[in-house]
Amino acid sequence: MLIVMDQILGSEDLERARSEVETLSFVDGKATAGALAKSVKNNQQAKGGAADALIEFVQRALERHEIFQAAAQVKTYGPILISRYQPGMAYGLHVDNAYMNGVRSDLSFTLFLSEPDSYDGGALCVEQPAGRQIIKLPAGSLVLYPSTTLHEVEPVTRGERLAVVGWIESRVLSAEGREALFDLAQVRASLATVPEVDPIVRLTLQKAEANLIRLMSRL
Repeated sequence: MLIVMDQILGSEDLERARSEVETLSFVDGKATAGALAKSVKNNQQAKGGAADALIEFVQRALERHEIFQAAAQVKTYGPILISRYQPGMAYGLHVDNAYMNGVRSDLSFTLFLSEPDSYDGGALCVEQPAGRQIIKLPAGSLVLYPSTTLHEVEPVTRGERLAVVGWIESRVLSAEGREALFDLAQVRASLATVPEVDPIVRLTLQKAEANLIRLMSRL
């Protein structure tokens, strides 16, 4: 399941993030690539205390975002990185490592910090059963997708592509289970704005969601 979410970062948070990125130091992105991915990875990643503080800021935004949490069913966050692509940089077709710093990579995400018209190229391309998905989102928006997929970042030919990327170990192993829980959460959220719905219906949906999490969760 590939899900696009708008405004993970609102305008004020986005302005703060982009302002702080300007002060960061960047190193060769190959430092965090797997053995096979090193040969196709050509980007830069932020390092240092200021980068860690910005990553923590973004993670708090993710933890507040109800749709993200419903879709990911987060058990643990793996690495979260700030990446930069300048002209000539790309990340060729690859699959993410099964474990990142000891955390199982069930889901990957890209949170775009650059507006799409500020750079050429740089689209995230994810291979899906229904076909190749090409993703280039407005700044502040995020795409969540399975870490099991083949994916790449196309070469940047103009401007600068800034993004926050990360990996998640989900408490629900099954992709089908995560999708079912996401659908239930969406229905429950929709009914919350309908005053005439019987309260027992809301409670029953909440109970079903909780029981499914108990059934499908991993310790």
